[in-house]
Amino acid sequence: RGEASAEGCVREGPIRRGGRRVFGTWALDYVLALTLVIAFQYFTIAPMRDLAVGKGIWAELKADTLSLTSWQSGMYGWMALVLFVFYSPEQLPKTGPTFWFMMQIAMLFGFLTAYPVNWWLLRKGIKEEM
Repeated sequence: RGEASAEGCVREGPIRRGGRRVFGTWALDYVLALTLVIAFQYFTIAPMRDLAVGKGIWAELKADTLSLTSWQSGMYGWMALVLFVFYSPEQLPKTGPTFWFMMQIAMLFGFLTAYPVNWWLLRKGIKEEM
């Protein structure tokens, strides 16, 4: 049974890193998230700064690539501990409450790692206050 998600693509396809599908999923999730962030945020940044398409995309890349990378690093770091130290991917099904509780903690770690980066980006004028 296929899924319309990054996880479904990895399960059906050959995307593996380090012999594990989870790393391929994380890589694909990161690329998809960055693509969506750039697409959505472009329409905010370009009109605010009256930028042409290329300059708007470049401004968006500068504003959110580091931010998203720091968020994902904190989130993936926690989930790596959960999946490979505390549990195993087989012991922690994505349909269970423990997995989703751990994801909530992962989001907290994502916030903690992204906050100083976003503060710096705002201070340098690379990112706009909303």
